[in-house]
Amino acid sequence: MDGIRYAVFTDKSIRLLGKNQYTSNVESGSTRTEIKHWVELFFGVKVIAMNSHRLRGKARRMGPIMGQTMHYRRHTWKGWTIS
Repeated sequence: MDGIRYAVFTDKSIRLLGKNQYTSNVESGSTRTEIKHWVELFFGVKVIAMNSHRLRGKARRMGPIMGQTMHYRRHTWKGWTIS
């Protein structure tokens, strides 16, 4: 999977699992149609609906230098059964 990084397990995403909605972080440059195509190929489901939003990277300090972690995009999709 090129664009899908990993699944997200927060309180909200665990609650959405009961409604057949799955959440994962993906690459920030990927589009909704690419993610939909990857999910349908990898999981073998038909994606009904998809929501996405960009999350900013967090500020990190390494000594006197301020840095920042990477920005990423989070997608939540609803599909039929995921096998």
